[in-house]
Amino acid sequence: MKAAVTLPCVPSLPLTRAGDYLQLARPRLALLVLLTVGAGWLLAAGERANCGPLIHALIGTSLLFAGASGLNQLLERDSDGLMARTANRPLPSGRVQPSEVLVLGCCLSAGGLVYLLAAGQPLAAGLGAFALVSYVFIYTPLKRRTVLNTLIGAIPGAIPPLMGWVAARGRMDSSALVLFLIVFLWQIPHFLAIAWIYRDEYGAAGLEMLSVSDPAGVQTGQQMIRYTLVLIVAGLLPCALGLGSWFSGLGSVVLGGVFLYTAIVFTRTPTKDQARRVFRMSLVYLPVLLLFFVLDALLLNGTWT
Repeated sequence: MKAAVTLPCVPSLPLTRAGDYLQLARPRLALLVLLTVGAGWLLAAGERANCGPLIHALIGTSLLFAGASGLNQLLERDSDGLMARTANRPLPSGRVQPSEVLVLGCCLSAGGLVYLLAAGQPLAAGLGAFALVSYVFIYTPLKRRTVLNTLIGAIPGAIPPLMGWVAARGRMDSSALVLFLIVFLWQIPHFLAIAWIYRDEYGAAGLEMLSVSDPAGVQTGQQMIRYTLVLIVAGLLPCALGLGSWFSGLGSVVLGGVFLYTAIVFTRTPTKDQARRVFRMSLVYLPVLLLFFVLDALLLNGTWT
């Protein structure tokens, strides 16, 4: 195993320290999480929209996500130090101490839960607590033990749209579960693509990823295709259940078809460049599909509400 990539520890200026704390919160990923919260809320609220609950849900989720992200990086600081793309993170680089991140992560996580409870969203707080525990204490340790970690990690990753949904309605129903299923399935090819791009670094860090044990890319490609096919079917469920119209159904098929095509090409030519194409398409797929659903519900009189 390679030695950890360490950088000299130097005192941080206030602005630098603030930047390190922001990096612990992973703002780009947080934006995607908040997007799914907002989509869940919009689909549930419809014409009865009241922005107050949405704002509370976004604030609470932001705090929870930032806390969970910090605790995740605390637990993974050793493996992060072994990978070039993560070695300069605040913890493995030594710019921030583990005790700081422990306190910060716990305070942010607790603050998010307390905020949601104070805002009168106990169900959202319960879902957030489940996502926090399963992400930090189940998914994170499993990354060193089983290739199933990707599948397990997709569960807390699909919770944010449910938090937006219950913030609007105060309850779960079949429509919310359809949204959960779509986001859950989307994550598998998304993260398989990432794991393939960085498979050498994951292997050096001792992480159990499918890409590490599948050097030819056969199983990785097959998994991408399978989950993308099921994702296309899941994207049609709103139409089948009377929750959406032909508009979102057609959009789902077109987006899913392009997503599937990139996965098929990867299977035939499992290169890092093609994995990046799968990854980029995944970043297009979810926001645009959610936009189709929202437009269907709000503009084309779909029946999500």
